[in-house]
Amino acid sequence: MFAAVDIGASSGRVILGRVQAGGESRDSSVELEVVHRFPNGVVEIDGGLRWDFDALFAEVLTGLSAAATVAAAQGEQVASIGIDTWAVDYGLVNAAGELTAQPFSYRDDRSRTAVEPVHRKLDPARLYGTTGLQFLQFNTIYQLACEKNLDGMQALLIPDLIAFLLTGQRRTEATNASTTGLFDAVAGEWATEFLTALGLRKDLFPPLIQPGETVGTLLPEIAARVGLPQETRVVAVGSHDTASAVAAVPATADDGGENFAYISSGTWSLVGLELKHPVLTEASREANFTNERGVDGTIRYLRNMGGLWLLSECQRTWAQEGFRPELTALLTAAAALPPGGPQINPDDPYFIAPDNMPERIRAAVRRTGEVLPDDPAAITRCIMDSLAAGYARTLRDAERLADRTVDVVHIVGGGSQNRLLCQLTADVTGKKVVAGPVEATALGNVLVQARATGAVSGELADLRALVVHSHDLRVFVPELSRL
Repeated sequence: MFAAVDIGASSGRVILGRVQAGGESRDSSVELEVVHRFPNGVVEIDGGLRWDFDALFAEVLTGLSAAATVAAAQGEQVASIGIDTWAVDYGLVNAAGELTAQPFSYRDDRSRTAVEPVHRKLDPARLYGTTGLQFLQFNTIYQLACEKNLDGMQALLIPDLIAFLLTGQRRTEATNASTTGLFDAVAGEWATEFLTALGLRKDLFPPLIQPGETVGTLLPEIAARVGLPQETRVVAVGSHDTASAVAAVPATADDGGENFAYISSGTWSLVGLELKHPVLTEASREANFTNERGVDGTIRYLRNMGGLWLLSECQRTWAQEGFRPELTALLTAAAALPPGGPQINPDDPYFIAPDNMPERIRAAVRRTGEVLPDDPAAITRCIMDSLAAGYARTLRDAERLADRTVDVVHIVGGGSQNRLLCQLTADVTGKKVVAGPVEATALGNVLVQARATGAVSGELADLRALVVHSHDLRVFVPELSRL
């Protein structure tokens, strides 16, 4: 059994994965069992939006303890642990291995003021030509430019920080490193010249490690606390949660082979293609596409879009106002509304920070000259239409820039359960949409661990075949009458 620590911006889970490898792929399977869930979210500390990392790590230990208990009750052992989280954020650790402060969240506005100073030292075209990274004002490079004193400090991205506290070993997993703006997309190494240009030490981050490699084994005190053997390995997986999710996209030769697109739909929407080589053209930069590392050295060529954060924030505001609509009923009511309603740009930075999202959306619609009723169903439909339209635009751009034709779109993550969003995506893109699995991130995490320990073997296609044979997937085809 394998323990997957899977933490998103609003919640986290520790999941046990069991992989059965048969002689034929159709005889193999991978099953997941959530043993611990916990909330996550930004908190205001010292005047900034930060992550309560101490509480987060305590929940990780609680989850690993639960995993040990469940595995033992089933007469099995936890073979290894893999960790994935969101990208770009980091904690600063001193020479003694102490976290010096709770890590800032990418939703804090501090990095906005660092963009211009960074670009004065490093031209955006030069940055993109090396890193291939989409410009986002909260990318790690801009966050680090805000730091005042990094002497004696080392920066550990969030999943690497968790792994360090479990094992005492400092490493930086490559898929997450590729989101920092300080990683060479072609060489697969740190772009040390950029660190130097910004006055940062070349060893600010720990050495790189690839998915499937072992970070280390549990520290004695951690092993005793969670009830796992000290020799339990922490294995590097696609520690950027999207990298793990894409590794578990159930793409097969029957539905287009390599010619698939993916949408990892959750708090954010990660929309793109899997490529063998990065696309570093000026046209790609102008379109704001990113080239991030995937499992097995693949390139996740994608654009980071707004996501279901818009809806969850609306639900939070409505709940504060005493209205708590059940999600299924809300989406059903939204689906009953006629097409052609107002839309917003879900990528607008105006929507990044939390605060009365329904009114923000209505205000954005008003700026276009249209009117959106103050009605939860209408606002929900606006969000769904806007996301689907954004997906279609992004996929068309990706096909053009990468010179690739897409036959099928895979939606994984929480959004794969949203029938309205999946159907609208099929309608607007004009392509077949395959929805599921919901737990793609945890599946990718577990499968990379399983391969690293020898429980399964093969390439990404073989891992994906396990997902296909283990999970029910839903197919949506375009309905022209809905357009």
